[in-house]
Amino acid sequence: MTAPRPKRIPRELVPKGESLCDYCSAKCCRYFALPIDTPESRQDLDFIRWYLLHDRASMFVEGDTWYLLVHTTCKHLQEDHRCGIYETRPQICRDYTTAECEYEDTWVYDQYFETPEQVQDYMDALYGHEYESLRSRKPAALPIA
Repeated sequence: MTAPRPKRIPRELVPKGESLCDYCSAKCCRYFALPIDTPESRQDLDFIRWYLLHDRASMFVEGDTWYLLVHTTCKHLQEDHRCGIYETRPQICRDYTTAECEYEDTWVYDQYFETPEQVQDYMDALYGHEYESLRSRKPAALPIA
């Protein structure tokens, strides 16, 4: 049986010689974000709208870079929030440090999209209304007999 994890404390109070990861819930192992080309047209934004029609996806912008954010847990993350393949983990994991990780939960993005409707509103603000709505059109009324 593993020892209980220490309670979360502020980053600056983590004792010397201890890892910030000992106090974290492994947020960095519960998503991945891929930079994408900056959308330059209504069609590009419609692709982003399509991404967000898929479960557990969102988009964010930091500076001039757009990212597809996929909320999914690494299959090797263990119950104690440790890596099950630490010795053979991918290089991207080896290069990642806690220096600027999201431990504090204070991240704010320049733009953040969680729903296709938010992207539609953004498209409409940039390019005007091309579509009536994301919803299906209202069916025609039945004739009165």
